[in-house]
Amino acid sequence: MRKRVFMILFAAVAVATVTGATATAAPKRAAVFVQTNDPAGNQIAAYTRNSDGTLTRAGTYATGGNGGVESGAVVDSLASQGSLTYDAEHQLLFAVNAGSDSLSVFSVDGSTLTLTQVVASGGSFPTSVAVGGDLVYVLDAGGAGTVQGFRIAGSQLRPLHDGSRTLGLANAVPPFFLSSPGQVGFSPDGSQLIVTTKGSTSSIDVFAVRSNGSLSDTPVANAAATPAPFAFTFAPSGRLVVAEAGVNAVSTYTLVADGTLSGAQSQTDGQAALCWVIAEGGNFYVANAGSATISGYRVDANGTPTLIGSTGVVGHTEAGAIDIAASSDERFLYAESGGAGTVDEFQVNSDGTLTKLGIVDGLPTGFEGIAST
Repeated sequence: MRKRVFMILFAAVAVATVTGATATAAPKRAAVFVQTNDPAGNQIAAYTRNSDGTLTRAGTYATGGNGGVESGAVVDSLASQGSLTYDAEHQLLFAVNAGSDSLSVFSVDGSTLTLTQVVASGGSFPTSVAVGGDLVYVLDAGGAGTVQGFRIAGSQLRPLHDGSRTLGLANAVPPFFLSSPGQVGFSPDGSQLIVTTKGSTSSIDVFAVRSNGSLSDTPVANAAATPAPFAFTFAPSGRLVVAEAGVNAVSTYTLVADGTLSGAQSQTDGQAALCWVIAEGGNFYVANAGSATISGYRVDANGTPTLIGSTGVVGHTEAGAIDIAASSDERFLYAESGGAGTVDEFQVNSDGTLTKLGIVDGLPTGFEGIAST
């Protein structure tokens, strides 16, 4: 009897110990991923994000495809936003292989990646990926320009029936970097898919997303408020916020259910080659490739964009500021410098300014694509 009681007590202590260990297990470390976009073999460089916002190299993973370079590009080889996209809901990372017309899918575990699929992008020279629920659309920038839809199935993608639409452009393959489409993305409610065309038509194209995931046959083409709409994001209010490179301005719009845009308001930052934009902590940050600067904006309840500070410049980068990413906790910002092969680490301050933490080097010039968890 005494032996039986001892065994029961021992088992209880063991279960309690295991349960306690599980409850106090260290959480997975946040990460930042950078795409090398190497034409000889694309790779993803993975970094662990430390508690102070600095990055530590954790590994390098081949995508199974090749990078690409758009014609005329100097520091922004893909001339796009969203070429590397993280989906927190499914813990998947999507990477374009512009040089081999494919899309790579990785499962994400902290800063560790596992390649689960390489799938044809459905067109020529893919440059941007959008995720909305279990739908994924990839933007192919070459030729007429296409968007191809997929549905997430576990850790892989399945092409949508009737999932391809043309943009009706006339680009070469590879396309010229000033006229290639810049980004594809979903509206916050997932009911619309947006594509910017940069210098091709200076339009913001809006497709309706049908219940089966396919798109309206043609998009509503909206003329941008200023030339060359490049990248975009959304304000918490649902207002569309667009980086427009022609006059280095941020413009905001109301996105209407019928696909039209209204109420445009614009503000230039006085810098050179304003192309990329992200939302973080209620503010908006843009990368100015020609000035090697980051500018900050706020957007009020009426949609009016204003600069943070007297000049708007809140951070300085190395040569050729391009793609940028924000940490999920909204405390840090990471900016690629395509001309220098570096990533600048910044802390986001309460007033919207940035404090530079350091520089990650050792990346190839011509790299592009960044995502953060």
